[in-house]
Amino acid sequence: MDKHEGRDAGTIRLNDPWYDALAVGWGEGEAAAPPHPAPGGRRAPGASDIYLEVQRSAAFQEVRSRYRRFVVPATAGFFLWYVAYVVAATTAPGVMARPVIGAVNVALLAGLGQFLSTFLLTWAYARHARLRRDRAALDLRWTVFEQERGQERSRSREAGR
Repeated sequence: MDKHEGRDAGTIRLNDPWYDALAVGWGEGEAAAPPHPAPGGRRAPGASDIYLEVQRSAAFQEVRSRYRRFVVPATAGFFLWYVAYVVAATTAPGVMARPVIGAVNVALLAGLGQFLSTFLLTWAYARHARLRRDRAALDLRWTVFEQERGQERSRSREAGR
């Protein structure tokens, strides 16, 4: 983290590209710069071109695939578990009221199981993201940042000429 000078000199900025870069056209009162023509009369690649290129990349598709391979079955499984609990509670009240230990019945254990499965699913999702997706997503993030920074440098060089 570092401090910066200017209007908000007391705030601290994180060394993260997402805190530095504004979204296209969100220039905090400044007009968005039109795309500069590249040599040869073509339009210079903009931020949207970078994001489209990254979205089409094999690395991005792999991150999305890993995400879907976890989320789709986990969501389906949890939804089925929830629906099974609701259906059992409404169609089989006798089974749900059956005592297990003292005043604890099947419905109470299944309801507590819903909470437990929620926490377990959250833990599993965080673990999966940390082990299988975060590194690749961070690499993509820095790739985009470096490409955008390269464009800014080339634009500032062209403006200085």
